[in-house]
Amino acid sequence: MSTKEIVRDAVYKATMLLDEQKWNDWLDCCDESFEYSITAWSPEINYDMTYMSANKSDLAHLIELLPKHNTDHSPLHRHTTVYSIEPSSDNKTATALSSVIIYQNLYDGTNSHIDAGDSRLFLIGRYVDTLKIENGTGIFLKRELKLENRRLDKGSHWPL
Repeated sequence: MSTKEIVRDAVYKATMLLDEQKWNDWLDCCDESFEYSITAWSPEINYDMTYMSANKSDLAHLIELLPKHNTDHSPLHRHTTVYSIEPSSDNKTATALSSVIIYQNLYDGTNSHIDAGDSRLFLIGRYVDTLKIENGTGIFLKRELKLENRRLDKGSHWPL
């Protein structure tokens, strides 16, 4: 497989694992030095805002606590499209830019008898991923989710 195919497969595999809430399996796709962040540009302050910045150890602790979070358990589903992949000159690393749209399928809501079963747009943004290529596998070194919207709702404590 080419570097681009390896990276594309890794991005899509990560998407499926996150959709299935297989948090630890997703984390297994990440290097020990993995860095994760969620950011958004604020036109009001003319600055990037950081909603979350974590390393692999931080994420492992967050995942461990997820069952204790107060949530309505409405699942998130990602539609990810890889736009571009730029391998390094030695093909040992690559950077991928992907569009991501996340939908939430509501189980409950403010008016559960009205909202239950509804799907709504949760967020839109782009993944900027850096991966290393090792033994024909893409391993995540870094993921930044750059949000287009700036309001996060229930479910935002899950890895997005």
